[in-house]
Amino acid sequence: MGNKVKMLLSALLCVSVMTFSGCSKKVTTDEGLTSETDSEALGAEESLDSKPLGISEGRTTEGMLPVYFNFDSSEIKTDQISRIEVNSEFIKKVEMPVKIEGNCDPRGTNEYNMALGERRALSAKKYLVNLGVAESRLSTVSYGEERMLLHGHDELSWSQNRRADFVAQQ
Repeated sequence: MGNKVKMLLSALLCVSVMTFSGCSKKVTTDEGLTSETDSEALGAEESLDSKPLGISEGRTTEGMLPVYFNFDSSEIKTDQISRIEVNSEFIKKVEMPVKIEGNCDPRGTNEYNMALGERRALSAKKYLVNLGVAESRLSTVSYGEERMLLHGHDELSWSQNRRADFVAQQ
């Protein structure tokens, strides 16, 4: 048994010596990380002026604004009237149909939120028609809680999801 232990210790010593002294360190450089200033590789220079993405706030087309609602309500709030008036002027100015998308926060059942989203979209449509927008240019859809902007579980997130978006159709 003593011979086996001596032999095992000798083997471990040899392996240790080879591991620590036999391997050389690799020297790494940052040559692969440096970039060359080849003008073809950089592409065309772009202007720093931003181009409109077509969406201004929420999922609403640029030039219009979403309208936000109170919890469990489809009534246009007093502080949202100026937003819907902006939308009315925009829709009258451009010759495109607009889809009004009703949205809800995730509280409530799917069925309830789909119905509430539809009531919100119809409420916004009715307000726009009363402002002189041709009803034939407006359509509605409810997404309920399916198209949330913020997925948090706090009042800020919920308030951003209780809205009607206005999307120009081309």
